[in-house]
Amino acid sequence: MKKVAFHNLGCKVNAYETDIMRKKLSQNGYMIVPFDQRADIYIVNTCSVTNIADRKSRQLLHRARHLNPEAVVVAAGCYVNTRGKERVLPDGVDIAVVNEEKENIVEILAAFFNESGQEIKEYSGNPYDTGQIRPHTRAFVKCQDGCNRFCSYCIIPYARGRIKSRRISDICNEIDGLAREGFNEIVLTGIHICSYGLDRPGDGEDLKKLISSAAAQDSVRRLRLSSLEPNIITEEFVSEICGLDKLCPHFHLSLQSGSDTVLKRMNRHYTTEEYLKGVELLRKYFNDPAITTDIITGFPGETEEEFHETVEFVKRIGFYETHIFKYSRRRGTVADRMEGQLTEAVKARRSDVLLKINRENKRDYMSRHIDGKEYELLLEEEEMIDGKPYMTGYTKEYIRGAVPLRPGLLSGRAVKGCFKEFADSDTMLFEINEVGNE
Repeated sequence: MKKVAFHNLGCKVNAYETDIMRKKLSQNGYMIVPFDQRADIYIVNTCSVTNIADRKSRQLLHRARHLNPEAVVVAAGCYVNTRGKERVLPDGVDIAVVNEEKENIVEILAAFFNESGQEIKEYSGNPYDTGQIRPHTRAFVKCQDGCNRFCSYCIIPYARGRIKSRRISDICNEIDGLAREGFNEIVLTGIHICSYGLDRPGDGEDLKKLISSAAAQDSVRRLRLSSLEPNIITEEFVSEICGLDKLCPHFHLSLQSGSDTVLKRMNRHYTTEEYLKGVELLRKYFNDPAITTDIITGFPGETEEEFHETVEFVKRIGFYETHIFKYSRRRGTVADRMEGQLTEAVKARRSDVLLKINRENKRDYMSRHIDGKEYELLLEEEEMIDGKPYMTGYTKEYIRGAVPLRPGLLSGRAVKGCFKEFADSDTMLFEINEVGNE
């Protein structure tokens, strides 16, 4: 029995696809072992979103070779797509697998080992039935792949290709299976989920219908959405999904910059005014929803005035969380060739300013929930806070809560109660009123 070790880099879609490969190999007689152990095969599911991600991918491939010089090293994913198979193999790689080939990992390895005389079980199940081997209370389900937007800083459309949407029936079957296995929260994810269904115009399957169909599954307790584009937040869209009790009131709306001139250079397809209207709609139909976002600071040519516009816009919106990224040049993108590339020192200074605002905004939002109202906390893991044992988890708003550890509080259990005070900067103490269904 051959031993296989995985290491995943990058986004939730990559993590999902790693689970697919892991389960397929497990079902076909391979033993899955931790990456830091000696294995016969090392599979690195790579990322290529930035030059730094490329470097990390190469480092992991070299590390695999060092762990066992005799092992078969497999590079899979975006690094292979953007760099090309022939340029990846010299990095100490035996097999290069592009994104489109990941679901054929069993056949690819069988062909490499030339095991035609060895019995290899056929995989006859649903190719998306991952089983999510890793123990979690939350499961990610990929509803689409690819992106047609071509933001000036992004290589992903070249790595992932054009949009490709799965059928709602297939997605719902997977969701139902995962929920019945005990996953209490399902996250719909993809490379650009707002494009869901646009590759099949006229068949009636769009993101709004997908969300409604997924929430209608009796076995599902919670449904959460991954990153959305502001353009999709219309009155029609929000008024329909706000009636879905299982949908978490947590919306990650990609912003990237609070300056319209920077947004234009980024080739983003909205203005700050349109973004603000989307936020106002969400707050109109949902009771104080969690609005989170991404910001790229130090984009080529970003002036102090443009950065100030971003700072003021972030303050105006009052995000629950702002994920801040210092602009990283990516070869092959339009932004890499732009004039006005800023120094790392400028990027770091601007990042620090936004990080401070993020801490203030996050504490303000969390503090508003020390209000005596009842919330549901989905417990995930045991950990120590200030030297004391707690079970921690998240509400539907994605607020992190901590319950003093006691018998019967297990990962995957939902408890109801209220927030009392801060346990640390990212966590609030949660007082249980009632234990919900497991």
